[in-house]
Amino acid sequence: MSSKKPSKVIEGQEETEALVLGEELRPARWEEYIGQEIIKENLQILLRAAKERGGLPEHILFYGPPGLGKTTLAHLISKETGRAMKITSGPAIEKVGDLASILTNLAAGDILFIDEIHRLNKSIEEVLYPAMESGTLDIIIGKGPSARTIQLELPPFTLLAATTRVASVSSPLRSRFSGGVFRLEFYSEEEIEKIVKRSAKILGLKTDGSAEREISKRSRFTPRTANYFLKRARDFAQVHKQDLDQETVGRALKLLGIDEVGLSPSDRRLLETIAHKFSGGPVGLGTLAAALSEEEATIEEFNEPYLIQMGLIERTPRGRSLTSHGYKHIGLSVPKNLQEKLL
Repeated sequence: MSSKKPSKVIEGQEETEALVLGEELRPARWEEYIGQEIIKENLQILLRAAKERGGLPEHILFYGPPGLGKTTLAHLISKETGRAMKITSGPAIEKVGDLASILTNLAAGDILFIDEIHRLNKSIEEVLYPAMESGTLDIIIGKGPSARTIQLELPPFTLLAATTRVASVSSPLRSRFSGGVFRLEFYSEEEIEKIVKRSAKILGLKTDGSAEREISKRSRFTPRTANYFLKRARDFAQVHKQDLDQETVGRALKLLGIDEVGLSPSDRRLLETIAHKFSGGPVGLGTLAAALSEEEATIEEFNEPYLIQMGLIERTPRGRSLTSHGYKHIGLSVPKNLQEKLL
């Protein structure tokens, strides 16, 4: 594919992922992107077919928990196709005029990346539909009887979007992503270890292999978290004049409050709250959020996915409940009713 380096414009938000990972750790080629093999294969076929036809890739939606590489995939598509990419986010597009300004400033063949697209206003979504389907932008000028509609022709473009809450993306909008709707899965420990080794090499760190394994065990199966832990362990080793090994990683993460399976203080507080205040559950999300003085979205998007993946809590129609593993993890005896379930 083209080796032309695409330009990039950040619109409406800071590129927060770059602040966490550092641009130097972001994969620049498909070969450097570890994991998500099925998605990669599908995307490579889609991009190659579009190139052979002389057309543009179709619109694509990525979804899944934070930190799994949705934004990175968008950057890879931009680099592999040699297309310029403009970046914005759902909350940044407050009015129809904001979207109109972005779309009319695209050049032919550009890629528009909208992060957290589920937070788009519904009236803005309706303007986006014809832009995605037929490349036109319908703008209403004026109000009341004197109002009139102007239709603008847009240059051909590809919309890439990402969301952590695909259920909040309306069905009409999801259906217009003709290139595919792809769910990013959690990574295996082996894949995370490879990612950490690559990052360590880029950062010029000398490790004995045990550091990567320790980080991968505690990384919540998430590359962003793994790279964050690597950088904090590097800082700890540098300040204390120690080698970056398993012991140093353990001490650095203990200082951050990260336990042996990757739970943060907020994760453990959630488990303890369900156990002590709600007798192990079930407890509704709103009630739990109020008890923790935390936002519901934070619990749903940050805490729950990993706790469920680890089998520490379960989500039922009646609310969140602690599992036998959850009780054991916080050092409590398993209630009789859960012991009977296991028999």
